[in-house]
Amino acid sequence: MKVVILAGGYGKRISEESRLRPKPMIEIGEMPILWHIMKYFGHFGAKEFIICCGYKGYTIKEYFADYYLRKSDVTFDFASGGEMTVHNNVSEPWRVTVVDTGADTMTGGRLRRIEKFVGGDRFYLTYGDALSDIHLPSLLQTHIKSGKTATLSAIRPGGRFGALSINERDGSITSFREKAKEDSEWINAGFMIMEHGIFDCLYDDQTVLESQSLPWLSENGKLGVYKHCGFWQCMDTLWDKEQLETLWASGAPWRVWAG
Repeated sequence: MKVVILAGGYGKRISEESRLRPKPMIEIGEMPILWHIMKYFGHFGAKEFIICCGYKGYTIKEYFADYYLRKSDVTFDFASGGEMTVHNNVSEPWRVTVVDTGADTMTGGRLRRIEKFVGGDRFYLTYGDALSDIHLPSLLQTHIKSGKTATLSAIRPGGRFGALSINERDGSITSFREKAKEDSEWINAGFMIMEHGIFDCLYDDQTVLESQSLPWLSENGKLGVYKHCGFWQCMDTLWDKEQLETLWASGAPWRVWAG
């Protein structure tokens, strides 16, 4: 199955990094988070990727244009007119299509623009800023069994902040506890599977997948869910990036290809 990755947003909440490069190119362990996502899907057999870029999309194109050289040992013989010898080839078995879907195009609009690259096939869809250890074969099995147009994975992220009970009369705090995952609502984790029918509810560049297309599918009984209770972490802020860096240094739940 092909993997479509939405990678065109401005990443304003992590502007300290994204002012220089698109958010999917921000590095975790010296490799772009986009690479981590692709390695994860690749572990489960995915070889063809379609990247929907926008803001600073040329950075993503340049990265893959140089990927072969980045991952190989090379000798440049300038005495022989700049002859190049590649001593090893450790590049991935990937076919990567990078599509400029417009700087200000919404998520549904970006997806709509790559229809011709997907063809009539079923495909994965995810965002270029989140990592997980979701079991993709189980997600696929759930989707096929449901017969839905789309299936999204859902997680309970838990709370980052303590939950307070406050006495309104005197302003005192009567209880304090860390908010557990069980207290949270299920949210879209971003690892989705789509049938070609999704393109029927993508109308133009301003179509927002999350607030227009997915609700329409839900209202018409065409949206399924796969509940994931394992690891998931997005990278919205520098705090998130630091958490992912710490996890990467200690093994990383998503690093399934290493073992």
